[in-house]
Parts: sequence; C-alpha cells; structure tokens
Amino acid sequence: MKKRRVVITGIGLVSPLGFNKDEVWNSLVGRKISLKKEQYFVNENEKWGEFLAHKICGFDINKFNMDKDELRYVNDWKKGYDSKILNYLLAAVKLSIDDSSLVYSKDDNDIGCFLTIEHPDFENFCEGLILDSIKESIQAQENKKSSLVETLEKVYKNNESKGYDLHSFMYLYFIAKVFGLHGYSLFTNNACASGLYTLELAAQQILLGNSSIALAAAGEAGINIYKYRWFKDREIYADDGHIKPFSNQADGLVLGEGASALILEEYEHAKNRGANIYCEYLGGGFSLESWKVIYPDVSKKHYNKCILDAIERSAISKDDIDVINPHGVGMKITDLYEARAISDVFSKRKDYSVTALKPYVGHNLGGSALIESIILILMMQNNKILPTLNCEMPITEIERNLSKELIEKEIKVAMKTSCGFAGYNGATVFRKL
Repeated sequence: MKKRRVVITGIGLVSPLGFNKDEVWNSLVGRKISLKKEQYFVNENEKWGEFLAHKICGFDINKFNMDKDELRYVNDWKKGYDSKILNYLLAAVKLSIDDSSLVYSKDDNDIGCFLTIEHPDFENFCEGLILDSIKESIQAQENKKSSLVETLEKVYKNNESKGYDLHSFMYLYFIAKVFGLHGYSLFTNNACASGLYTLELAAQQILLGNSSIALAAAGEAGINIYKYRWFKDREIYADDGHIKPFSNQADGLVLGEGASALILEEYEHAKNRGANIYCEYLGGGFSLESWKVIYPDVSKKHYNKCILDAIERSAISKDDIDVINPHGVGMKITDLYEARAISDVFSKRKDYSVTALKPYVGHNLGGSALIESIILILMMQNNKILPTLNCEMPITEIERNLSKELIEKEIKVAMKTSCGFAGYNGATVFRKL
C-alpha cells in the first residue's frame, strides 16, 4: 500500500489586500497595504479612542455566490446579527472550494472541517452588553416602576442569542451547515500559532485514512477598541501603524482583519480527479513553553526543537529549505528569540531567505499563521520571495538572510513558523511537487 500524502488543492483569502489570490498577489508585489484609522465613539459626541489597523474595505457576502437558503437560515438563527468574522470565514471557504474545483455531495461526504478563531465576536458582545446595560439602567432610573429584575430581563433578552453563539462550536457548525460538510471536524485555539495546529490536524485526518479531503480555515475580525487597548496598555501596539519585524526600531504589532481557508487533499485522490496541486504539506513540529503569556522563554530552546521536529517529520534536510516565513510580530524580545532560533538551527547555511509578512496584512492573531501560509504558497507558485517591509535597521542575528528586496528564485521547499502568546510554537513545511 502506498503511503498517503497530503497536498493543497485550493486556497481562499479574504484580506485587506483583496478577495482573490491574483488581486492579493499583485498587491503584495506592489507593496500596497490597506492601513485605515479606526475611531471609537461611545455616542455622537464622545470619542474614546482611535488607532490604525489593516482593514478590509468593500466586502459584500452576497457577491460570493453562496447558497441563499443556507445563508438565510444562519441569519434567521442569529436574529439578524451580522457577524463580520463569520461572513469573512464563509467567503474564504467558498473561495477555497471554488479554487479547488471541488465537486461533492452536500448530503453525503467525509470532508472534515478544522477551524480556528481566537475568540470570535467576544469583544463585540461585551461592548454591546455593557452599552445595553447602561442604557437600560438609565431608563430604569427614569422609570421608577422598573425593578432590577425587569432591567436584567430586558438586557438578557436583547443579548441572549449573541451570547449563546459565542460558543466556538457554533462557528464550525455554521460553516458545515452552509457547505454541507459531514466529516470529522474540530475547533482549536492555540493563540497565534493556531493556523499551523489546524493545518496539522486536517493533514492527520487525511494521513489516518479517515477523509480524502479536509478543510482548514482561520480568521480574525477583532478590530475594536477593547482588543486595541489590551495591546496598547501593555505597550506592544505600534501607534504609527507599521509593524517593524526584526528591526531595532520594532515597537509592537498592528491588528489586521481577514480570513483564510485551505483545501487539503489526499494526493492520489487529487491526482485522479485532475486537481490543480499547489504544493505538498510535509508535516509540522509543535511545542508548548508553559511560561509567560506575552513573552517567550528565551532561556530555553523550545522553539528550536519545534523547528527541528518539523524538519525531521517532513523527512527533509535543513539544506532543502529555500525560504522561511517566521512569526515576525514586531516585538523586540519575540523577534530576537525567533532570530536566534532560526540562526541556531540553520547556522551552517548561508543561502536560505527569511521574510516576514505581517507588515503587508497586519497581525491576524489566531488566523495569522494560516493567512501567511497561503502567501508563502503564492511565493512558491510565483518563485518570488517578498521583501520584509519596515526593517531599515535589522537586528544582527538575522540580517544576513533577511529578504530586503523582491528576490526571484525557484522555491522548492518553504517553512512557516509561529511563536504565539502563552508559548504555543509551531513550524510546518511545504514542498512544491
């Protein structure tokens, strides 16, 4: 029996740079970004704050040719609440299915669905609940007849549907419902490395022979004052809107919204149906530091082991890797940690390139690793390594290999790495067939 292999046959992107792979790639090569000012008003006269973020413009869920009856069902269930992150995810999944030319029975299939979002709609729910509570409390004070129980009942009824839908399984359900997916499915949350964990889970489902096709999807639409304040109050948000990865001038991350999806498929299955194959997913390495939430454990080498495990499980050599896309979050201590790990693991090599991608699309948080994996795959397809933006003063530990200009080079093997908050590390390897 032949060993099962996993390939990528479809990609879907909903990003600040566009909604299809060609549009996104042209924006990347042209160094175009969609940096917009977000302003937060409590009411018409009171502004609480403002900040820069990578925002999506011109998005319309109705332009993606999805099943209108299924969309209507979701809308009715959510009582008209328009979830931005859910809409982005649905669109990205539809794009990936179309891109793969996948035809299947929506009533009977074993397609698995693997999804990650850090905490979908949570901040929006909290904001609505707080403002609604304040409004109802003021009205209760003006109307002496209203009791506290009556006020609480109003607040509950206004928010109970949105509160229930915060369960992560509901987002997985909505995607499965709209697209008729019936295989083994799972929601995961491993901070910024979530996308790589999701990829590995989807690939394992295929390698185990439980599915021939699996969907991996991720995203983030949390551009709001609460998420911004959390990062700002910890002095890890770049107020000028520019992430400066591996730079001595690095001063924090910048939020970016969007969603991404990949169709993973068993190689023989893909070949037999004549699918376009982007690349092969070779495998991944993962580790958990169990130390601090925001900062990596620089005294240990958990990240090094994670990268080495990915190389070993992929059955390749360090010399095979042409380009590495690291996390590149724009925080000095994390960037230095990554740079030292990469330099240490590949110490005897000089001819590989490193490029960070968050300056183009912002930090997509739990969706960042997957959206950057897709950009990495596009680099492989086009045999071009994108430059790392906003890095005029690179740190010495990685300066030699950091891509500063567009490099035209055949890319056969690429690695994506991520070191997330709470010490979640991941590294995955892709190979062009």
